[in-house]
Amino acid sequence: MLAVDTNIIVRYLTRDDPEQSARARQLVDDAEILVSSTVFLETEWVLRSGYGFSSAQIAERLRAFAGLPQVTVEAPAAMAMALDWMIAGMDFADALHLAGAEHCEAFVTFDRHLANAARRSAGTEVRVL
Repeated sequence: MLAVDTNIIVRYLTRDDPEQSARARQLVDDAEILVSSTVFLETEWVLRSGYGFSSAQIAERLRAFAGLPQVTVEAPAAMAMALDWMIAGMDFADALHLAGAEHCEAFVTFDRHLANAARRSAGTEVRVL
């Protein structure tokens, strides 16, 4: 199994650099791939800020990539929840942090926006300190 960096996934999904995209596609098609949560977090940021993708477009592409038979995702249930919450309006990084705290009594933050978004979308209690 090979762990991949953000740039591999971005090239695979955007095909913006013909040479690197072909090499990324070959790697992903031929090897067992592990994608860490931090790589998905960075990929979301790159697709949103660098390519102007919407939350729905990002979720669609990340889910498709994660669903490839040769791809393993770290914490897949948390990733799926975070993508759902992102589509519902939550910041993806906040959603991923919150999904990782699902087994905790509460998630504590100073961020009132996160707390309000979580109340609308997530089942985990968020407390504003």
